[in-house]
Amino acid sequence: MNNIETYDFRGKRAIIRVDFNVPLDEAGNVMDDTRIRAAIPTIKKVLAGGGSVILMSHLGRPKKNNDEKYSLAQIVPAIEKLLGHKVIFAGDCMGDKAAELAAGLKPGEVMLLENLRFYAEEEGKPRGLAEDATEEQKAEAKKALKESQKQFVARLASYADVYINDAFGTAHRKHASTAIIAEYFPEAKMFGYVMENELKAIDKVLDDPQRPFVAILGGSKVSTKITIIDRLMDKVDMLILGGGMTYTFKAALGGKVGNSICERDQFDTALAVLEKGKKKGIEIVLAEDALIADKFGEDADTRQVPADDIPDGWEGVDIGDRTKALFREKILSAKTILWNGPVGVFEIDKFSTGTKAVAEAVAEATARGAYSLVGGGDSVAAVNKFGLADKVSYVSTGGGALLEYMEGVELPGVAAIRNK
Repeated sequence: MNNIETYDFRGKRAIIRVDFNVPLDEAGNVMDDTRIRAAIPTIKKVLAGGGSVILMSHLGRPKKNNDEKYSLAQIVPAIEKLLGHKVIFAGDCMGDKAAELAAGLKPGEVMLLENLRFYAEEEGKPRGLAEDATEEQKAEAKKALKESQKQFVARLASYADVYINDAFGTAHRKHASTAIIAEYFPEAKMFGYVMENELKAIDKVLDDPQRPFVAILGGSKVSTKITIIDRLMDKVDMLILGGGMTYTFKAALGGKVGNSICERDQFDTALAVLEKGKKKGIEIVLAEDALIADKFGEDADTRQVPADDIPDGWEGVDIGDRTKALFREKILSAKTILWNGPVGVFEIDKFSTGTKAVAEAVAEATARGAYSLVGGGDSVAAVNKFGLADKVSYVSTGGGALLEYMEGVELPGVAAIRNK
């Protein structure tokens, strides 16, 4: 595997898989440029080394080709502003224009291909099949797409001399641009700085943590987090569980949770987690009290009650004041912190104070010398919302990729670079 820091880019064209799947407003303006900013150091490294750059990314989930709503043309001004450099827009991925522009790239130049997901070959999923298509028709469509995917990947690979994967957020997908294309660059493939930093940060937390190691897991369902809970219980000293998961645990222990999110089919799983924690000497911390509401919205009536005594017609939407103090105390005891998932419905300001308190405690612990990794879309959105992203050690750009990597899954986009 090559290293971006030492690779000689002189006269080379580098095709870089970036993650420019950014939110746009109705006018097509970039609302959050975090992912673009993250990729700038990798782009600049290639240019400073005497190479040229071909950028490729997806944007959203277009249901048809060439949907202007999802065209990457909209983000060219944002890239140019952050890079301080002109960006040539190819207009497509597979046409003669893209091939000609790539062939004619001079050292120091940057071009951007159109949205990869305008092509079914990127994800390898057939499109346009009739709802009543037979299994035979589906199989034929899949076979045909597999053949055209080979041509798609070969075409993309033909544009460049070097392949760089810098899109951690899509590393868990075996897509044309994240995994398959690497096969065309057996001696010239590498991670960009985003990928390198993501993997180093996660490995540092999971494999070499300073102790005590405290993990904070939020989110609504035990069923979607049980794999990572199991993995972390072999790593951590303390597990703080919040969000909607709280009420499944409380109900499993015999509590009343009103209309709160509750997975009754996960009671045995929840009790097994608590028992495993006891046997392994891991402290599992649950909310003591909850902010409850009679409906979702800023105009809801709210009150604070014990988290295991919520009346019918009410649901838990955030942690209460006692729990804020408890979680803060536990977080401040940590030397390593992993936070994935909010502890309340933080998108609604009235229900966001618990998640804000957790974010502030993580920032305070970091200032005191702890190493903190915040990952997962909602957690990242939370630290950004509260202006604390620069107060933690590392903010991961990965959502599903982060979770799968922490669960021990070999990510296709990572394996494609690491393996020969």
